Amino acid sequence: MAVYAATKDAVRTVHEGLRGESTDGVVRTTAISPGYIRTDLADSMADPNIREQTQKNMDAVGIPAAAVARAVAFAIEQPSDVEIGEINVRPTVQA
Repeated sequence: MAVYAATKDAVRTVHEGLRGESTDGVVRTTAISPGYIRTDLADSMADPNIREQTQKNMDAVGIPAAAVARAVAFAIEQPSDVEIGEINVRPTVQA
């Protein structure tokens, strides 16, 4: 999890750098931070117990990828003078 957390932080840092450098209005930046999204992640897990538990949690808590797509579309559809800096997309039951 440490590497995962570090890469998320790196992406946020790069995003903030791009935002700060893109002050001419040509490039807009939006960081999309998805929470527990239903994906095929469990299929990649070798341990059957972990795979089963992950899939069970995903089925119970995960939201569809379409929820993230709607958030991306929202950011893109804004007028050219509006920048949505960050969007967090999470299931309402995720802690």
